Amino acid sequence: MFTETQFGKSRRRAELLAKCVLGMMVASMIIPLFLIVGYLVKEAWPLLSLDFLFTNPTGGMRHGGIWSALLGTLYLVTLSLLIAAPIGVLAAVYLNEYARDSWFTRIINLAVVNLAGVPSIVHALFGLGAFVLFAGIGRSILAASLTLAIMTLPVIIASTKEALSAVPISFREACWNVGASRWQTIRGIVLPNSISGILTGVILQVSRAAGETAPIMFTGAVFFKKIEAGNIFAYSIWDQCMALSMHLFTITTQVTDAPRALPFATAVVLLGTVLIVNALSIGLRVYLRSRKKW
Repeated sequence: MFTETQFGKSRRRAELLAKCVLGMMVASMIIPLFLIVGYLVKEAWPLLSLDFLFTNPTGGMRHGGIWSALLGTLYLVTLSLLIAAPIGVLAAVYLNEYARDSWFTRIINLAVVNLAGVPSIVHALFGLGAFVLFAGIGRSILAASLTLAIMTLPVIIASTKEALSAVPISFREACWNVGASRWQTIRGIVLPNSISGILTGVILQVSRAAGETAPIMFTGAVFFKKIEAGNIFAYSIWDQCMALSMHLFTITTQVTDAPRALPFATAVVLLGTVLIVNALSIGLRVYLRSRKKW
């Protein structure tokens, strides 16, 4: 019979202690999240309905729904994603696959990292000066989406670079050995095997773009705009729009005598919109990751 030594017992106790500590740290992050979401849903429940989603605000924002703000948020997130995702992915492909390691590329990488830490209000002032005034676009969905795209580019570039770096170099060498060009290797091997990591950056982009207030407040969002209820094409990219994040700020700080459940219901819809988009992206990422052969 083998008996456990004192050293083995101490190691097992240390491992159990570490597992408990790590488990408590995870619980300390998850439990408050569920409590916050549960509290929001509880307070918002009296107003949550399809009518709330598909009707416009009325009575000075005190009654009605959030259709114009919800549709504006979808426009801003979708358009900023269509602008930022291709540019960010292609920039990351160049930096990781083509650019040589030099002082210039190191400066670019440093600039990308620093750009991710710039406060959103600074991006808002840049968008106001560059797109609204200098480019002459004016305050519009397009100007706000361009500002959000600039703000979220560093996240997409960084996550895409990490995903590209995770593809084994042997994959590239095998393609080069059979005569494939560098672009053929990237297009046929590297990008398909890194798509799940690229989607991580897209998920983070959607979450941040949907929740920002300052960039759109300066470049395209308005206090109130009535549109045709239920019409998903009610906005043009040259129009100003309402947005859920700014609408939540407005009814919380500017509107008096609003129903108590109104800001909570708006917050739940904003949170639910982000979670739905993220869930779809995560599901696609899991599916693509399951198809990997390595």
